Amino acid sequence: MAGSGVASVGECMLELSGQTGPDWRMGFAGDTFNMLWALHALSSDRPATYVSAFGDDPFSRGQISFLAENGIGIGSSPVIPGARPGLYAITLNGAERSFTYWRADAAARQLASDPAALSKSLENQALVYFSGITLAILDNAARQTLLAAVSKARAAGSLVAFDPNYRPRLWTGREAAQAAIVDALAVTDIVLPTFPDEQMLFGDDAPRATIDRLRQTVGEIVVKNGEQPALIFEDGTVREVPAIHVAAPVDTTGAGDSFNGAYLAARLAGHAAVESTLRAHRVAAAVVQVRGALAPFETLRAAFDNQPSN
Repeated sequence: MAGSGVASVGECMLELSGQTGPDWRMGFAGDTFNMLWALHALSSDRPATYVSAFGDDPFSRGQISFLAENGIGIGSSPVIPGARPGLYAITLNGAERSFTYWRADAAARQLASDPAALSKSLENQALVYFSGITLAILDNAARQTLLAAVSKARAAGSLVAFDPNYRPRLWTGREAAQAAIVDALAVTDIVLPTFPDEQMLFGDDAPRATIDRLRQTVGEIVVKNGEQPALIFEDGTVREVPAIHVAAPVDTTGAGDSFNGAYLAARLAGHAAVESTLRAHRVAAAVVQVRGALAPFETLRAAFDNQPSN
């Protein structure tokens, strides 16, 4: 039987955020970590584990310390001598961001190098989460190791959530990405895609087409679409949930990941899918009003719990 914890699998990188002038601010971020940050803020009574692989350099030690200081463990994730974390820099044009990456030899690419350790990290979790980026940084054998570990956790009672999060530059080709994501969907209970990604990867002409394709495999679907309404599918029913317009966003980094974290926190707390989506929209709207991928816990909690005025 699954326990009460939550585990997210992927790559936490060093994040350089551009500021006014030549100075940069360094932090830690990555899609699956951003999700766990939000989920942990909103479900702080649940043990949180970030499952990856880490180096033994000062930056990796800093990552592990940062996680621990914020109540997040690393389970049985390997610490690999001589390895180091990936790095990315964010540059902004208004609120829209672009990224430059240095991650080819990142330690996280070895997160499935010890199958027994990976399975142990996913044991007794209420929720296991991973993404298309998690898949993309692994070679094919490592992907299969990861999916086997996720499937084992699911068979033991864990709920599995997955965001396809398609990033073309990380894949050798579109067909490879499609095949890997289809394999991941086969072990997934809740899928949280973004419509423009699905349109680019699978050619869907509308969010409803994404729902119709995914419902053949997955029982609960939330299709995000920026400031357009989210489309949800649960118990055979499709519903539309309006998003929240933010007149002057500051930085959209991490908004979709935080949406996922808030949605899953709400579902784990027993909220219905529509209510969970409303809360997730509020959290995403709050996140785009702060710089960087990780909003303060207090900001996330206030947005999650706030009831909109009539």
